[in-house]
Amino acid sequence: MTVPLLTLLASLAVLLGAARLLTQSSERIGLALGLSSFMVGVVIVGVGTSLPELVTGLFSVHQGVSEIVGGNVLGANVSNLLLILGVSAVFSVLRPVYLGEAYIAIDLHFLVGSAFVLGVVMFDGQVGRVEGLCLLAVYGVYVVYLLREGSSKATGQARAPLALRDLLIVGLGAVGVYVGADWTVRSLQGLAASLGVPNAIVAVTLLALGTTLPELVVSLTAARQGKASMAVGNILGSCVFNALVVVGVSAIYGTVKATPELTGFALPFAVGASLLFYLLVQDRRISSWEGMLFLVMYGLFVLEVSGLA
Repeated sequence: MTVPLLTLLASLAVLLGAARLLTQSSERIGLALGLSSFMVGVVIVGVGTSLPELVTGLFSVHQGVSEIVGGNVLGANVSNLLLILGVSAVFSVLRPVYLGEAYIAIDLHFLVGSAFVLGVVMFDGQVGRVEGLCLLAVYGVYVVYLLREGSSKATGQARAPLALRDLLIVGLGAVGVYVGADWTVRSLQGLAASLGVPNAIVAVTLLALGTTLPELVVSLTAARQGKASMAVGNILGSCVFNALVVVGVSAIYGTVKATPELTGFALPFAVGASLLFYLLVQDRRISSWEGMLFLVMYGLFVLEVSGLA
């Protein structure tokens, strides 16, 4: 088991590192081309933070283990909502995390909507091409709405020159993401075989936690600086992207299976976590006590999914 686990960790490191380089360079290219900061954040940064889940999902379908897609998405969204935001609230210098930006309120509604739609399409145990197109259509509405809201608030900004170095880094980053995703899926299959558990269970726990580690580190750092609210919008947007685009694109590429291990517990838990989060933050803040509740719920989720409870 040691070799597959080390291989999985190394693969995740390559995948996440390449995705970060690709996102940073793409962000600079977007600004150089005259895109607004808001559009860069929504389109480029938003996609970049979920790029590991997206590419890993495509490789999973290609290699005939599409149950990894659902496991990774459900586990990543639960991790984003309960673990990352829970840590952010608990370590936010004893002050509540406020949801002050208008687009965060938009994300809250689409968060619940995307979780509900994902639950509907996965309930029968598989997501087909037509259902994938419907998921992408919902995400299209979300992006258009965000861009229209952002364009009304856009301000003039200086354009930086387009650097050849950024173009080269984008190319290298794309290669790194491709190789890292391929290794990640193969090593996850090996680890699941070594442990004697389904691929979906490893995906919903270890893989999902691994792909959300960068957000966890960033959110914890922001929380210690009293700026945890900065990360909330990106985390919620990432959850929407995972539910609609990662599953949608993977389903168009090939049918995505949702095994009983996912539909029996992980799927209703993820939908319930989204609804609970929506209800608890109607006062537009996350207190440290609510953060502790999120962390306890995440611990319960991991224990139940892994069969340790």
